Amino acid sequence: MKNTTRRSVLTGIAAGLATPAILRTTRAYAQSPTIKVGFVTPTTGPLAGFAEADDYILEGLRAQFEGGITNNGKSYNVEIIKKDSQSNPNRAAEVAAELILDDEVDIMAAAATPDTTNPVADQAEINEIPCITTDAPWQPYFFGRGGNPAEGFAYTYHFFWGLEDIIANFTGLWNDSGVAKKVGGLFPNDADGNAWGDAQLGLPPALAAAGFELVDPGRYQPLTDDFSNYISAFKDAGCEIITGVMIPPDFGTFWAQAAQQGFNPKVATIGKALLFPSAIEALGPRGLGLTSEIWWSPSHPFSSSLNGTTAADLAGGFTAATGRPWTQPIGFKHALFEVVADVIGRADDLDDADAIAAAIKATNMSTIVGDVNWATGPVPNVSKTPLVSGQWQDNGNGVELVITNNAHAPQIPVGGELQLLG
Repeated sequence: MKNTTRRSVLTGIAAGLATPAILRTTRAYAQSPTIKVGFVTPTTGPLAGFAEADDYILEGLRAQFEGGITNNGKSYNVEIIKKDSQSNPNRAAEVAAELILDDEVDIMAAAATPDTTNPVADQAEINEIPCITTDAPWQPYFFGRGGNPAEGFAYTYHFFWGLEDIIANFTGLWNDSGVAKKVGGLFPNDADGNAWGDAQLGLPPALAAAGFELVDPGRYQPLTDDFSNYISAFKDAGCEIITGVMIPPDFGTFWAQAAQQGFNPKVATIGKALLFPSAIEALGPRGLGLTSEIWWSPSHPFSSSLNGTTAADLAGGFTAATGRPWTQPIGFKHALFEVVADVIGRADDLDDADAIAAAIKATNMSTIVGDVNWATGPVPNVSKTPLVSGQWQDNGNGVELVITNNAHAPQIPVGGELQLLG
């Protein structure tokens, strides 16, 4: 018998995620050789770039798990059930609840910004279902969910980098550029934007300490159609650098209006919006020279714990199968299920959610994105992965994201030098 008491969210999900209603339910399990893994991802909507490689990764994983995973001498089948969040946090919570209550998954997994990871993790935590997430900076994941470093969470665990790594990489890029240290900030009114722009914990104090002047006109609403006030403020202040964390449609709007209004920064380093080849291609020639954080690439010197596949081979396999350039979430989606598989193999009792959660907490492994070890902090339930930064450059056959600064992860090789815009 697995845990027979769960806390479930059946009403009020769409009305709000912070205080879901709780109803106790009971379910009985027959002995089953199958472990069900729920996976929430933004297949559609403005965050769909994060999910571009999902089908390729899941096809490979299902083939990998076809023979089952052995735990305590018994082989368990693994069934992955994917649900689309539609890039909407309310929908993410709804489908997470469906996976828990209707599909009766044993483990939850989710990826792609706090809009996905946070509502899924919240549903898992309150329903006492073990959950592993990635692809969101740890501060908006942990503190955005009301996390207390003295206590942590019981069932939900996350691996990725943090805002301190973004700040170190972005300032490293800007120091390489040699331009004036005046930075225009573009922060939306969402979990990412509020964390990045936070006056105490976000970019403002860190940039000031590093000698940069940040011009922050305030939060904008996602999918806004007018950035004129921001552009005017940046021009008046003489900003030669712009930064922020934006979804691709918002950056596309801003970047077009900046050109129309004669604002031409020398460096543009934007989190989230500039991660994917499809987003850069949509910008046309003005996509060249833009800069971004780089969480994973074919150059990363790591390999899969499942089958030894290298980062270069995984990225090359995606291109061969789809005809598309590699994209950063490929590595983290694969690593997410590396951790899931490792936990399934190690848990003391797969019929006990608490035993599965304990196995997640005890994880200490190397993956295709680097080491995952929740004993190392920086807060409970968080394990950090390495981060570098770079620029979209023309490789002769199209645009390619080239690592130009690896000061904070020297094991990951540099592939080129930073070039100024214009």
